[in-house]
Amino acid sequence: MTRILSGIKPTGQLTLGNYIGALKHFKDFQDSGEVFIFIADLHALTLPIDPKFLNDNTRDLAAFYLASGLDPKKSTIFVQSSVSAHSELNSILQNYLYMGELSRMTQFKEKSAKMKDSAIGLGLFAYPVLMACDILLYDADIVPVGEDQVQHVEITRDLANRINKRYGDILVVPNYKVNKVGARIMSLSDPTVKMSKSDPKGDIFLKDDLNTMRKKIMSAVTDSGSEVKYDKENKPGVSNLLTIYASLKEISIEEAEKHFEGYRYGDFKREVADAVVEEMGPFKARYEEIIANKSYLEVLRIGQERASQVANKTLKRVQKAVGLLDVDGE
Repeated sequence: MTRILSGIKPTGQLTLGNYIGALKHFKDFQDSGEVFIFIADLHALTLPIDPKFLNDNTRDLAAFYLASGLDPKKSTIFVQSSVSAHSELNSILQNYLYMGELSRMTQFKEKSAKMKDSAIGLGLFAYPVLMACDILLYDADIVPVGEDQVQHVEITRDLANRINKRYGDILVVPNYKVNKVGARIMSLSDPTVKMSKSDPKGDIFLKDDLNTMRKKIMSAVTDSGSEVKYDKENKPGVSNLLTIYASLKEISIEEAEKHFEGYRYGDFKREVADAVVEEMGPFKARYEEIIANKSYLEVLRIGQERASQVANKTLKRVQKAVGLLDVDGE
C-alpha cells in the first residue's frame, strides 16, 4: 500500500493559502494509501517563537486537521516532538548531508539573509536533515508539498540514495506531489508575494470571522483593465482570485475564466468571497467544536502510538546498518 506523509509547521496563524495548498487535500489521500500527517513543532523552534504561541498553534493545527476532514481511523495524526525517533534519527543522518549542500538550500539563504550571523541557529541551517528524517522514518512513497518545499524532498532523495548505496537498501526513496491548482496562493494586498501568515491585510487567516474574510476579498488588489483573465505577469491580482475560486470549486483555471467571462471586477470579487465563505463556514464550525471538546488530544495520543511503532522500526534498521550496538539484543 502506498504510504503518504505530510506536515505543517505551527509557526503562525494558518491562512487560506495553507488551507487550499495543503489542508483541503489531505483527506483526499485517505482512500488511496496509508496516511501520516504530523504537526512539525520541532521545526518551529528553528526561529525564535513564543512558547505559548507555539503551544496554542499546535492545538489549533490539530483541530484544523480534523475539521478539514482527516479521519483518525484512516490517518495517523501526531505531533512530531511526541515521537522521539525523529530526533534520534536526526542525530545519525546529520552526518550524511554536507555543509555545502545545506548552505545552498533556498529557504536557508532567504531566511538567513535577513539575520545577523550571530543569530542564525544550527537548527535553521540543518533544517533539511530533520525534514528528511520526518519523511524517511515512515517509508513514505509520496510527500505532498508546496512548491517552496520541493527542494527539501529532493535533498531527502539524495540522502536516501546515499545511505542505500553505502549500507544496502534500507530506506525508501520518496517522491513529492505538488497540487496543480492552488499550490501557491498569493497575498491579497500584494499578489506578487505568497500569502504567508504575516500580513494582516493581505492574508485571510483561518481564525478570521466570515465577515472579515469577505471584506478582505472585496478589498483585494486587482489590476488595470476590466477583463477577468488569468495572466500572472500582467494581472497578478485577478489571477490570484481566479486561483482561489478554482481551488475551492475544484475546477480548472480555464473553467473559472469561462465562468467569469463578462463580469465586472466588483461582481467577480463578490462571487469569490461567496465561495470562500461557503467553504470556510462549515470548516470553522467544525474547528470550534473540536477545540471546545478537546477531542484532538485523544487523536494525538493514538497517533503518537501508531507513529512510534512505524518510526522505531526504521530507526532500528538504520542503527543496525551503521553499526550501533543494540544492547537489548534484538
